[in-house]
Amino acid sequence: MPTMKEFTIRLDDRPGTLGQLCQALADQKVNILAFQSFPLENGKSSVRFVLDNPAAARTVLDGRRAEYTETEVAQVRLANRPGELARTASRLGLAGININYGYCGAGPDANATFLIFGVADAGKAAKIVDQAAAAGATG
Repeated sequence: MPTMKEFTIRLDDRPGTLGQLCQALADQKVNILAFQSFPLENGKSSVRFVLDNPAAARTVLDGRRAEYTETEVAQVRLANRPGELARTASRLGLAGININYGYCGAGPDANATFLIFGVADAGKAAKIVDQAAAAGATG
């Protein structure tokens, strides 16, 4: 399970702002792999993206003078079958890792869904889930 850069962007919560941002990313050939949005107070919204080209995304966001932060998150690929999320969340819990938030995305191959987990230690979470996946593949 790799770790990835997540961008959290504060946007004005009004029609068209998300579309404009997404188009600016698309114009620079930045692909959105995962997305989450929710309203904040004071007419703002928070948008989280995992993007295929963080360097180009920074250029776009900086050029738009966007208010954003970058965070390391854990990417987990799960098979599409019952119990996969339960198994993964349980492994992290047994290791003492709390999942602060999560959302889904799809890789360019679109054959598998992946989850994004916001956790305090993305690298540790990645190792635990990788070990669990390896153990599951062999037995």
